[in-house]
Amino acid sequence: MNFLSGFLKGMAIGAGAIAPGVSGGALAVIFGLYDKITNFIAHFTKDFKKNLIFFIPIGIGAAAGVLIFSRIIEFLFQNYETEVRYAFVGLMLGTLPAVVKEANKKGYRRKYLIPFIISLVLTVAVSYLESSSVNMINEADISPVHVIIYGIIIGFGTIIPGVSASIILMYFGAYELVISAISNIKIVLIIYLGIGFVLSVLLFAKLISLLFEKAYGFTYYAILGLVLGSIIAIFPGFEFSLYHVMNLMMLLMCFILSYSLSRFAVADKM
Repeated sequence: MNFLSGFLKGMAIGAGAIAPGVSGGALAVIFGLYDKITNFIAHFTKDFKKNLIFFIPIGIGAAAGVLIFSRIIEFLFQNYETEVRYAFVGLMLGTLPAVVKEANKKGYRRKYLIPFIISLVLTVAVSYLESSSVNMINEADISPVHVIIYGIIIGFGTIIPGVSASIILMYFGAYELVISAISNIKIVLIIYLGIGFVLSVLLFAKLISLLFEKAYGFTYYAILGLVLGSIIAIFPGFEFSLYHVMNLMMLLMCFILSYSLSRFAVADKM
């Protein structure tokens, strides 16, 4: 994988980690990077130099995606939420064939549909909590422990595909605070967020890596259910109107774009 490709994929994952209704982990699956990332974190010293060279552009891109898109995504979701959701749905749907192919890499069994259905249903069910009303948290009312917990939530949503950390933060009323801390580079808050993020990623990456080693098919189909569930969850609905037809056309264009790009993913594999 060349530097630009890794950088752009990392940027998308970083942006997805902070975008409401989107999962950075789901995007990592779509790009064929998820198992590599979890394995690298879980077995940090194994093939360290080789993995480091591979992940440097992805890491730089992810950091850039979070910093650059924190304000952009906040603006877009405040002013063009429906259009953005249609675009994300198209982009994610276009890469599903590649995700299915990855899930079947070690063979297919009918029993894999059990974790797939369970994770799909759970993801869709949990998504309805997004409509719950919450009170926004003021920066003066939080402690370092609270911010570390928010970092843990971000890490959880990044490493577990289909889980949107942004939506969870919205439940706690902390989403705007976190976005503000990142977009305005509030160093102290970012440090506490980073501590929680690292702790969360280390813990869950080891767990997921172990599951990949022991039960690849079951694990990947459960992840596939989470990814598909997240796509369903962020779809804003459709009505027979010119506005929605235009959005549907954008969805189809994004689908074609991402499907075409995903066909070249094999060339970028490690």
